[in-house]
Amino acid sequence: MVLSMNLQELCAQTASEFEKSYGRAPQWIAAAPGRVNFIGEHVDYNDGFVLPMAIEFYTVMAAARPSGGGPMVQIRSTAETEAASIDTSKPITKGSPKWSNYPRGVIAGFVACGINPGGLDVLLHSTVPFGSGLSSSAALEVSTATLIEAVTDTKLDPVDKALLCQKAEHEFAGVPCGIMDQFISAMGRENHLLLLDCRSRKTELVPMRDPSVELLIVNTNVQHELGSGQYAMRRAQCEEAARILGVPSLRHASLDALEENKGKMEDVVFRRARHVISEIRRTLEAAEIVRASTWEIAGQLMYESHNSLRDDYEVSCTELNAIVEIANSIGLSGGVYGCRMTGGGFGGCAVALVKNDSVASISKTLAAEYKKRTGIEATIFGSRPAAGATIIKS
Repeated sequence: MVLSMNLQELCAQTASEFEKSYGRAPQWIAAAPGRVNFIGEHVDYNDGFVLPMAIEFYTVMAAARPSGGGPMVQIRSTAETEAASIDTSKPITKGSPKWSNYPRGVIAGFVACGINPGGLDVLLHSTVPFGSGLSSSAALEVSTATLIEAVTDTKLDPVDKALLCQKAEHEFAGVPCGIMDQFISAMGRENHLLLLDCRSRKTELVPMRDPSVELLIVNTNVQHELGSGQYAMRRAQCEEAARILGVPSLRHASLDALEENKGKMEDVVFRRARHVISEIRRTLEAAEIVRASTWEIAGQLMYESHNSLRDDYEVSCTELNAIVEIANSIGLSGGVYGCRMTGGGFGGCAVALVKNDSVASISKTLAAEYKKRTGIEATIFGSRPAAGATIIKS
């Protein structure tokens, strides 16, 4: 079980590291969280709804003006050996080290809006686990954007800020991500999930204030290599189903209409569409159930979501299935309401809704049983819904 440092402690540690690195105290400190998706998987590119939450793991950036002045932004990371240098007086392009393209893209986006942060000495420190599907990249982008807001004393509209960060990931990191990660990192609120309409980009905070529950995020610590174009293939299959159903996207389709048209499509296309249509329904239902704190029903929806992702969308794997099966065997009597894979699939993380007072025993059982079945050590994180991007010092 990995315990997160609270945000104030993390920021104090980052400020201390900044002083060690640059020989003076930072003038500004900003932070942005990673995220996990409670429910709503592989529906974003079908104009559906997703229900993510910010987690209590953050990327923090501390900064001060360079002692010698000038237009250079220097970013040092506690996790990387090579620093990044970005000249804000010239057109900003992709560069090295590779990780620096995330903040490069964000700074370039601000400059394009007429907001130039000028020269900065920056220290980056993060507790968001890298490469585990908890959106460390969006946390880095949104943390950078929030730092620039602090430095320049500007405030972007939160939607514009999230879209600027998404554009940075597309154009500088070369990752064609959806909008969920940046939206929840920028707009998350403590003790709330965020219901996001991927078509209209409208957001709605969903209270999850009951302190008796939290989410356990279980990293399988595997990521299977996908056959070429697996995600693109599924997207094309969804588009084919929408075309047969005569709708602009599967967001507009019903399960009844899908059943009526089953004979007109290949079985695999039918099953892909069945997952998407049912998952959109589950996500909207889950938002209302979380509001009502009806945790047993919420857990059931999570199991249904996993089964659909495993059987109809076929993006799960042996290790993710093992986590869900172990969680189900612990059951309600052991403190588990529900569990599902989260993220793109083929590895990465599962998420479980659990009783707060059973976290230690659940984590112990999950870790032991998973190791017994797979020979792999799982990494387990607990989190309540956390605050989104925030300026700590300005």
